[in-house]
Amino acid sequence: MPLDLNSADADFDARLAGLLGARQGSDSSAAEAARTIIADVRARGDAAVIELTNRFDRLSIADADGLWLDAGRIKAAAAKCPEHVRDALKFAAERIRVFHEYQTPAGLELEQPGGMMLGYRFTPISAVGLYVPGGTAAYPSSLQMNTIPAQVAGVERIVVMVPTPDDVLSPALAAAIELLGLTEVYRVGGAQAVAAFAYGTESIKPVDLVVGPGNAYVAAAKREVYGIVGIDSLAGPSEILVIARDSADPDWIA
Repeated sequence: MPLDLNSADADFDARLAGLLGARQGSDSSAAEAARTIIADVRARGDAAVIELTNRFDRLSIADADGLWLDAGRIKAAAAKCPEHVRDALKFAAERIRVFHEYQTPAGLELEQPGGMMLGYRFTPISAVGLYVPGGTAAYPSSLQMNTIPAQVAGVERIVVMVPTPDDVLSPALAAAIELLGLTEVYRVGGAQAVAAFAYGTESIKPVDLVVGPGNAYVAAAKREVYGIVGIDSLAGPSEILVIARDSADPDWIA
């Protein structure tokens, strides 16, 4: 919900302080919850991931096999994706892949007198975990922009965690998964997904790097596991300022 803060208002300082204080309290609460969830996953493995996923996403997963999103389920959801969206996903994937192919760094080798070789090389990590929002905000573009660089780099194992609240998988997201050829996909979200990425469970092997956007609990969990695994960044809330003429169409601006 937009908040109108005007520095000319008499209560500006108080309202700004209240906003910042509320955000700090929210961050602290998320961090505490993330630590509790991570400890639970480390202690109980699959059982904790299943219990937390059922609780937060309103599912009824019975065992670790139920955490998988198998090819049949992905294909069924992808079949509901409109053709024009699928075409857009293909077009975007091509553009992303070309860019990252140009971005790929080259190593260097220098032969010195006496047969000594000096240089450096770039080698891909073994496994990367991609967190993909799948609830109120399902972003196939996020999946593409994290998967394709890993594929171009030659990462052998690409693991996807995507929540499916109320057992619903976004058709566009499913189509993106299918088009990218991803096969290790789990319907797990939140801090428990990050914990499984970092520490592994009986059925989920840990990864070397965790990337992808998420809510405050995902961000807090990434902060907690940093050092156990690599992370991309600690993304904060997105804030947008729009400056427009009074003749601008509000629908276009929105």
